[in-house]
Amino acid sequence: MSRKPNEVEIQIHPSMAPAQPLPPPAVGQSPAQVKARRRQQKSHRPWLVPVMVIANVVMFLITMYVNDCPKNSEDCFAKFLGRFSFQPTKENPLLGPSSTSLQKMGALDVDKVVHGHQGWRLMSCVWLHAGVVHILANMLCLLLIGIRLEQEFGFLKVGAVYVISGLGGSVLSALFIQSNISVGASGALFGLLGAMLSELIMNWTIYANKCAALMTLTFVIVLNLAIGILPHVDNFAHIGGFISGFLLGFVFLIRPQFGYARRGFEYSTPVSASPDPRRRKRKFNACQLSLWAVAAVVLIVGFTVAMIMLFRGINGNDHCSWCHYLSCVPTSKWSCKSTPVYCQSSQDGDILSLICQGNGKAKNYTMPNATDSQIRGLCTQLCS
Repeated sequence: MSRKPNEVEIQIHPSMAPAQPLPPPAVGQSPAQVKARRRQQKSHRPWLVPVMVIANVVMFLITMYVNDCPKNSEDCFAKFLGRFSFQPTKENPLLGPSSTSLQKMGALDVDKVVHGHQGWRLMSCVWLHAGVVHILANMLCLLLIGIRLEQEFGFLKVGAVYVISGLGGSVLSALFIQSNISVGASGALFGLLGAMLSELIMNWTIYANKCAALMTLTFVIVLNLAIGILPHVDNFAHIGGFISGFLLGFVFLIRPQFGYARRGFEYSTPVSASPDPRRRKRKFNACQLSLWAVAAVVLIVGFTVAMIMLFRGINGNDHCSWCHYLSCVPTSKWSCKSTPVYCQSSQDGDILSLICQGNGKAKNYTMPNATDSQIRGLCTQLCS
């Protein structure tokens, strides 16, 4: 994807040698500066991204343990897994827990965030996944994208982009999707894609095959955002994460321009020792510094305004009548309307009777002393 600039070894023919030889790379530099320059040229060893993958998998296993499908449902999928078996595929086709269990673990629920003072859900939802299919797709993308970025820029910058982008995706999702819960690391992953795009633009001078790289990356981003218009996909989290990551890339992933990187040893030397001071370049050009400043301001202002709107209980759809099409486009094949499920329940001894108010289906369950969470789970299955 990207090619790190290397220092050029200059070989001079004896007959063309100048009267005054060029200063060695270490002239005018302290040992600490030389060591820092050599360290900067090396590729970082990635460890944070694998740790994040493990953390996501552990959180999914904990969620499945809390879910305990055999205790709350009669039609679990893959029952041989015992407590870790999945909810019925009619309820969750992604092979995962119930929505009730996800809410317990910290899914993004706007009502709980705004009125229940549970702002921590804006971050906890990033580490939860709706099923095996969901987590496999996200973790594969995280490994493919994240490791390359961590090798180039280190764990601190990549970790900051991932976390802040995940928060940005959650905030935009909470402003526009207020009737459903939301989970997943997709917003953070789109943030990494956005950071890759802005990094390419910001450090344009050091890349070869610039146009091909830009077109390829743009195609991947547009394709993934287009998939988000399908129902049950939180595209607002994708968009919020992408915008956040795009701005963060300008702030965190800036690199010295091409000329500076190739002749870096000349710029810390005294002017008198430099062979030609007029040829020296600044570390960052004016365009890079302008992009950095604008992105930082937009990022701070954007997050501040969005947070104020969210915790004041403002619904973004009230101020943008067409924005809901960014997350789902209705067709003859599917509907984008999400209707809540309601059931009438009655307990007679060990028999629990449920009637779905939406489709009229009724079913009896052998379940003494059914809890509210068990009833909600069975109601979701009956109405699906």
